[in-house]
Amino acid sequence: MRPFLLAMAARARRPLLLLALICFLPGRALVAAAPAGPLPRLVDFGAGKCIPCKQMKPILSELEKKHSDQFTVVFIDVWENKDAGTRNGIRMIPTQVFYAADGRELARHEGFMSKKDILAKWRELGVAIRDPEAAAAK
Repeated sequence: MRPFLLAMAARARRPLLLLALICFLPGRALVAAAPAGPLPRLVDFGAGKCIPCKQMKPILSELEKKHSDQFTVVFIDVWENKDAGTRNGIRMIPTQVFYAADGRELARHEGFMSKKDILAKWRELGVAIRDPEAAAAK
């Protein structure tokens, strides 16, 4: 029944007012940071007091501002929400999970990840990423 509910949420005509929708599929959890929509998502699982997570915070903020038309960025604090980490198989923090617009997990990375590496991963996954700074210079 849960996959059925996920399919219904994916086809909803009006957006859900949730920051994170956590759906359980047999043997695997799927996180859709907001409902499936037109943009892929980067979900960063971390914690507010984790040093590498703190180092990633400005990177994620910048990506969220400069690439908001290309992908969404969501941060989930697994120290405050332990169930989210457990249900999503988070073994260490930070962990970045790349999702397609339809909610499918495309890739996962454990540890600190630079802005350059995040953008390179999106390109590797076939997402057309424009550099807003280069476009503004033209």
